[in-house]
Amino acid sequence: MANHSLANSRVAARTAPPRQRSSAYVLVVDDDPGIRELLSLVLLDEGYEVLTAANGAAALEWVAQRPPHLILLDLNMPVMDGWEFAAAYRQTPPPLAPIIVLTAGSNAAVSASHIDAAGFVAKPFDVADVLTVVSRYTVGS
Repeated sequence: MANHSLANSRVAARTAPPRQRSSAYVLVVDDDPGIRELLSLVLLDEGYEVLTAANGAAALEWVAQRPPHLILLDLNMPVMDGWEFAAAYRQTPPPLAPIIVLTAGSNAAVSASHIDAAGFVAKPFDVADVLTVVSRYTVGS
């Protein structure tokens, strides 16, 4: 299956019928503004509430204000990377949301296991794969 582009996702978001609303809140943490925008558009179109952060420090501020149901986390970011974020996040009071690692490279599974993530999606990713993972970890939220 081909990777979805931001332009294609914008068109799909404008033309797709409204989806059933979910009460799940997803935090997208990635330093790439295009990835944040793409995932926001797609997840919003699927009925999720979405907040984004460009680095781990900004993400920690969001989770302190409103604990998410799921975190989509890039590992390689400036200011505070995904490993530092995960370590700090694990020190916050429960309940803790599952973390899904979004990362490039052949060692995505190893990187995910190092931070005790619930799973991973390798970059470049197919939006359908991300939606499958998000749905799996937000059922009943």
